[in-house]
Amino acid sequence: MTVEQDLRQKTITWQDPLASAERGRAMSGLEYMTAVAEGTMPAAPIGAHLNMRLTRVEEGDVEFAATLDESLYNPIGMIHGGVAATMLDSAIGCAVHTLLPAGVGYSSIELKVSYLKAIHPSAGELRAHGRVVKAGSRVSFGEADLRDAAGTLLATASSSCLIMRP
Repeated sequence: MTVEQDLRQKTITWQDPLASAERGRAMSGLEYMTAVAEGTMPAAPIGAHLNMRLTRVEEGDVEFAATLDESLYNPIGMIHGGVAATMLDSAIGCAVHTLLPAGVGYSSIELKVSYLKAIHPSAGELRAHGRVVKAGSRVSFGEADLRDAAGTLLATASSSCLIMRP
């Protein structure tokens, strides 16, 4: 079998993230994240790559779900660790965002991921639960966990997010 015979394709569609970010600046973080979860605001383009969606939004607490495909495998046939890191980073960052007033942003400045189990293709839908541990005026701290469809803990993360005021 040649590489060409086994070729697959994936089409990814997203909306302009800069236009969404501009509209989102007029909303509180909780309003913005709720609008994304409800589908009235477009999700971040990275979500299209991972088939990831925001499934729950509360103050300082969010959950993402993703149904992964083989385009996210590493060379040994497992889900790439970067997928776990991306989901965990997104969950913590968005949890922090829910506590911010309109016009205030954030950026991850540190992320520590602990991989507890290999993520097999049979894992089913993955869920990343992120929560704020300490909200600060300049830096906020959060943590997240990643579980498979059976609820098995696959990875955990802690993160610091810089709060950026206009």
